[in-house]
Amino acid sequence: MRAYFAYGSNMNALRVRERGLTVAHIEAASLPGFRLLFDKHSRLHEGMGHANIGYDPGSVVEGVLYWLGSVEEIVKMDRFERAPVNYGRDVVEVHTDSGAVACWTYFANPAVRRAGLRPPRSYLNHLLLGKPYLSAAYFAALQGLDCVEDG
Repeated sequence: MRAYFAYGSNMNALRVRERGLTVAHIEAASLPGFRLLFDKHSRLHEGMGHANIGYDPGSVVEGVLYWLGSVEEIVKMDRFERAPVNYGRDVVEVHTDSGAVACWTYFANPAVRRAGLRPPRSYLNHLLLGKPYLSAAYFAALQGLDCVEDG
């Protein structure tokens, strides 16, 4: 499998490249049946949350689909997601303009999830850099999120 679906801070393509992943192509994708959450507690910012997704039959998560240079590239991301401690990696099927694609994505482990968290502004800014791959409505919803000003 050569594709990775990012819905959190890795929607910032520069961040993904800085993390050393070789990316062959980038496109918009959506994941039906899930909703975006910020319930993965931040180890750096007490009371603040990072992105996660949860099952919700009536929702859709939009994000960025990275076509990786090789099947081994995804292992590089595990280190940044602190997998398998903070996040686990699993396969999902996303929708793109060219059809359905099976790809990797990350889910926060139950041990690191907390209710009532808000994303730090600096973290949310990474998500907002995914704007070219998001619908106007989804981008506006991200912009309107209640976040914590962190610097």
